[in-house]
Amino acid sequence: MTLVEATILGIVQGLTEFIPVSSSGHLILARQLFGIQIENGPAFIFDILIQMGTWVAVLVHFRSDLVGIISDMLANLRGKLAPQARLGWLLLLATLPAVVAGWLLRKIMSGELSGLLATGAFLIATAGLLVLAELAGQRKKEIKELNIVDAIWVGIFQVLALLPGISRSAATLSGGMTRNLARTDAARFAFLLAVPVMPGAAAVALLDLGQLPDANGLIFPLLIGFAVSAMVGYVAIRWLLKYLSTHSLFPFAAYCTLVGVIAIVASQ
Repeated sequence: MTLVEATILGIVQGLTEFIPVSSSGHLILARQLFGIQIENGPAFIFDILIQMGTWVAVLVHFRSDLVGIISDMLANLRGKLAPQARLGWLLLLATLPAVVAGWLLRKIMSGELSGLLATGAFLIATAGLLVLAELAGQRKKEIKELNIVDAIWVGIFQVLALLPGISRSAATLSGGMTRNLARTDAARFAFLLAVPVMPGAAAVALLDLGQLPDANGLIFPLLIGFAVSAMVGYVAIRWLLKYLSTHSLFPFAAYCTLVGVIAIVASQ
C-alpha cells in the first residue's frame, strides 16, 4: 500500500466513522474504486487500526466530558455520589454486547462478508436503520435520562455494526433514537460509546498484525492513515453534531440506499 492510498483511506475513515454512512463499507468501496490491492485479512486489520485515529478525535472533542465521567466513576468506586458516574457505567454496559460478539465473529467479519454484494446490502440495511430511527423515535429524552434498558438496547444495536457496511454511528444513533433520545443526545452517547469499544477491537487487530509475514510494510501507511483519520474525524464530529440539531437522518438514508444499489449492481 502506498502513502497516497493510505491517505485516501484515512480521509474516508475520518469522514464516515461518525457520519452515519458506514466507514467499513466505504473503505471497502474506496479500495475497489481506487484499485488499492490488499488481501482481506490485512485490509481488515488496517481498517480497524486506522479507526483509532477517529478514536483520538473523540477523545479530543469530548475531553472535558470524559475527564468528568472518569473522575466521577473513580469517586463512585470510593463510595461517593458523583453526577456523571452513572453515564460512565451505562457506556461500559452498552459496550459489552459488541465486545463479546466482536471476539466471536472477528474471523467472519474479515472474510466472505467483505465483498461488494454484501457491502451494498448492508448499506441498504443502514438506510433502513436510519429511517427506523426517524419514524420510531419521539426525540424527547436527554442523555441524563438514560437507564440500564436503554444502554443494553443501544449496545445490541451496536452489534449490528460488526457487519461491513452497517454503520456503527447509524446503528448506535438508531438504538438511542428508538429509545426516544433526541438526535444530538443520541449522537453524543454514540460518540462516547466509541471510547471503550474501539481500543478492544484495535488490540485484537494488533495481535493479528504481528502474525502477518509482511507486517513491517504496513506500519508507515498505518501511521499516515491514523493521523489523517484523526484530523478529518474531528471535523466530522463537530459538523455532524451541529447538523443533527436542526436536520433529520433521511438524507443519509437516501445516500446509503443509492451507494448500496450501485455496489450491488457493480458486483454482478
